[in-house]
Amino acid sequence: MITTSQPTNPLWAAVERYFEVALYLLVFVGFATLASTGGLEPITVVLVSGALLFRGYGLVSRRPLLLPERWTTPLTLAYALFYLADYFLISRTFLYATVHLVLFVMLVRLFSARRDRDFYFLAVLSFLMLLAASVLTVDSTFVFAFASFMLVGVITFILMEMRSSSARATVHARPLAGANIARQMGFWLSAASPSFVLFMLVAGAAIFFVLPRFSSTYLSTYVSNGGIATGFSDHVQLGQLGAIQQSSSLVMHIQIDGDQHGTYDLKWRGVTLNLFDGTSWSNPHEQHFVRRVGGRFIFPAQPSSPVTPTIIHYRVLMEPVASSVFFLAPTALTLEGNYQVVSMDGAGAVFDPDPEHPVNGYEARSNIAIPTPAELRVASPEYPPEVLLNDLQMPGTLDPRITGLAEQITSSENNNYDKAAAIERYLRTNFKYTLQLPRTLNRDPLATFLFERKQGHCEYFASSMAVMLRTLGIPSRVVNGFRTGEFNDLTSQYLVRASNAHSWVEAYFAGYGWISFDPTPAAPGAAHSTWNRAMLYVDAMASFWREWIINYDLSHQHALGRQATQSALDWLRHAQLWMRNAYDALVKAAMRSQQTVSDAPLRWGIGGFGAVALLILGSYAQRIWRAISTRRTAARPQRYPSTAATIWYQRSLRVLAKRGLRKAPAQTPEEFLRSISDTRVYKPLSRLTEHYERARFNGSAQDAALLPELFEELVNLHRS
Repeated sequence: MITTSQPTNPLWAAVERYFEVALYLLVFVGFATLASTGGLEPITVVLVSGALLFRGYGLVSRRPLLLPERWTTPLTLAYALFYLADYFLISRTFLYATVHLVLFVMLVRLFSARRDRDFYFLAVLSFLMLLAASVLTVDSTFVFAFASFMLVGVITFILMEMRSSSARATVHARPLAGANIARQMGFWLSAASPSFVLFMLVAGAAIFFVLPRFSSTYLSTYVSNGGIATGFSDHVQLGQLGAIQQSSSLVMHIQIDGDQHGTYDLKWRGVTLNLFDGTSWSNPHEQHFVRRVGGRFIFPAQPSSPVTPTIIHYRVLMEPVASSVFFLAPTALTLEGNYQVVSMDGAGAVFDPDPEHPVNGYEARSNIAIPTPAELRVASPEYPPEVLLNDLQMPGTLDPRITGLAEQITSSENNNYDKAAAIERYLRTNFKYTLQLPRTLNRDPLATFLFERKQGHCEYFASSMAVMLRTLGIPSRVVNGFRTGEFNDLTSQYLVRASNAHSWVEAYFAGYGWISFDPTPAAPGAAHSTWNRAMLYVDAMASFWREWIINYDLSHQHALGRQATQSALDWLRHAQLWMRNAYDALVKAAMRSQQTVSDAPLRWGIGGFGAVALLILGSYAQRIWRAISTRRTAARPQRYPSTAATIWYQRSLRVLAKRGLRKAPAQTPEEFLRSISDTRVYKPLSRLTEHYERARFNGSAQDAALLPELFEELVNLHRS
């Protein structure tokens, strides 16, 4: 892949080898990050992965495996024609066709790179793959892939600069031992690069959280996920919601204020459908803009109800599912979020008509109070004209057996509530829930479900109940939304997945509005395991990533600032309280000590004197110990000749200093001896110096034993 211009220099060879591997890893990590988003087709992942592994084998085996240069131009021209076919016939989207083009060009360059411009081009392509991955995902795993890319990228660019500097240099270093220099370079690269990456991540995080943020839009909202959106449009065919339930992908997180234990079991309304043609439901209601007051959207007041309100406030964090529907608990009162406009149809469904501000996170308030069965049993059978117009509509051809079944089920009931409850109970107890969908939709799917198959998913249960209620003259409609999912006690959030998609029925009761009924039997519950618990920790991390990184905006900055200010104030209050308590405790201890001393002054006086004496002895303990050790060593010079020789020689110098004969620090013992002109001093000092050097440097015990006697001669000479 790389040609060496200085093959005789081990340092240059090590740089080339490491650069070759680092550049390959940079490309590999870039593609792995792109493939991990799930946005590439399996065939693309397999083909590119195979090519990369083949190139990696060439690196390990140190075989070139390069394409001839004459092949690159024809291959590029051939793929230019394929790109047009890919754009118009295969991918049919600019993003995916362009990603395929980038991958092809990357592989051609990887197998034909010989010049510096090729290497730079590969580095740029690897960055483009990382950029494409950031468009295709908002998952928290991207941050680990990004950190890995930065680590390999730092190593690659360091080596790239080393290659460039070495190529420009006019004077080269002397060749060193190849194995040693390669090992040292690998060590320092592996040690320095993580430090650089950590510094960049910390600095980037500081800049990210401090700089003002004015939008929470993220690029992934431009990647469509129509599988979810089609089940919540204004026209839904039977079976579409069941197809959504086949997936376990996460749709949204919901956090209800004050709910720490997952006590709520709510349904989250999406779209309301009231026209049925026998195979599909639709919604004819026109949308109108919702009034906005002070950043909060206020929904129209519902008809007054005698039921005492039960208000909840909750926050919803949506995954990028390309749906313009707000999922709200009934009955929605207000909505807040980074949205310019919000619309609502006549059936209570709430939409986001502004593509510049896609649905991601919002807060809302709802009144979840419901009347009691006793109150609904005495509700008036009189209905408003707008309800009678759409919510009693019947398909053009209806199997008469459905009407007969509805009358048979409710024959013993005398009010609309008990009739609705009887149909709900009948469907729950006599039919089975399954997600095994029929391959083809029957001409009369409800009759097939009720009288032949007798099993299905929620759409068939809800549609059957709504139609049977209408045959009895009870206004009804179908609602598509989600059931409350698993509760994560680590974040106090409900995890709502695509498998929680649900259809249920709403029946109208005068004076109380629309009341929910759910005729679908409960689906088998998922078994909990240690793995499920571990996934809750993963979800908590992903939730933090989405909330504080992907959707981080000015409102989050304000919340973070308020939280930091409140935490600082709380810490100051705790510190003041601790200091006050510590001061009070100190004063009380002083008062107790004063009282104790006053009661026994003699005993405490002696104790205080002893304590002071011990403190003084403790401060001089090291000096005292050193003096004792010196005396012991000097008294037994033959046991420690070297140390004893130093002690006796220093003592001798102090004695001579008193006669005015001072040894300079730079003088050796021999030089000091030659500087002595007094013969009376010279002779004993000469003998002492001779025995000192033997004992000090040769460890002679006999010479060390003579030093005290020679020292006494100098002392006596000084006295005379």
